[in-house]
Amino acid sequence: MTRSRQRFAEAYGFLPDDVRKDLAKAVRLEKVTIGIQLVVTALVALVSGESQAMKVAWTEDLLSVLPPLAFLIATRRIRRRPSAEYPYGHHRSIGVAHLVAASALFAMGLYLVIDSGIGLIKAERPPLGIVVLFGYPLWSGWLMVAVMALTNIPAVILGRMKLALAKPLHDKVLYADAKMNKADWSSALATIVGILGIGIGWWWADSAAALLVSVSILHDGVSNVRAAVAGLTDARARAYDDSEPHPLIRRIEDEVAALDWVSEVSSRVRDEGHLFHVELFVVPASGPAVSVQACVDLVEHLRALDWKLHDIVVIPVPELPRDQALPRELPDDDSR
Repeated sequence: MTRSRQRFAEAYGFLPDDVRKDLAKAVRLEKVTIGIQLVVTALVALVSGESQAMKVAWTEDLLSVLPPLAFLIATRRIRRRPSAEYPYGHHRSIGVAHLVAASALFAMGLYLVIDSGIGLIKAERPPLGIVVLFGYPLWSGWLMVAVMALTNIPAVILGRMKLALAKPLHDKVLYADAKMNKADWSSALATIVGILGIGIGWWWADSAAALLVSVSILHDGVSNVRAAVAGLTDARARAYDDSEPHPLIRRIEDEVAALDWVSEVSSRVRDEGHLFHVELFVVPASGPAVSVQACVDLVEHLRALDWKLHDIVVIPVPELPRDQALPRELPDDDSR
């Protein structure tokens, strides 16, 4: 093991080996993303000219740096140990990073929708002239199309690689970044269509393409802000893509209900970032008496189910508190 890998293993010792390897791979991907995105942003700025669609694409490229940057900062912060000031540790840095990136995405998406809409209403006609390249005259639109087509390639590859890591890591920032990559390549295609539209005399194609891309950015911003706020306000833990309540909630209660000393059980599970915080209300079958060792064994049993179950509190109660132990509403066909 190299020295850097050993330091990484020591810093993230609370994660199992396979998850730690995935996290190291995600960190490398995000560093590569920032480097590529800065180059892409510079290239698009060089050829954007007066095209509204190219300006929007440039802005989106610039924004694409935020999610990987937030991921790298949050990933570095979560390795800090709990303290008196932060007794739960720093795992929610992932949620804060998600909110920061989502808020910037939303604000810029809203601005671009308004700006592109005004351009379309005013019937602005972007002039695309002739540039001289290596001594030959060339329509500047072809140069824009070539750059946008070229910048599509890394967005497609990196997005698919991040998406494959988001689920095993349960990382919503990584998932949002993968969605941003998808927005990048789809916006690049829309921009190409807009530029070619200008070439055949459809002046409105450029602004229409810009508006289409802006709506896509705004949609991603709204959905990500909603998910990030829900996580930070202790909403029920959900899957990495927020598509459903996390299947672990049902699995926890099923495992505990199967124990012979348990009569009733209900749980409250909240997402701390990569890890879950679990409060488990347990009604003992043999009355109020329950041993400390039984609670300790239960915690260890649940931790062995999944690495995400890191912080577990068992609360023996004579009956389930109705205002805290709320009924679960999970799909019957969850993919456990």
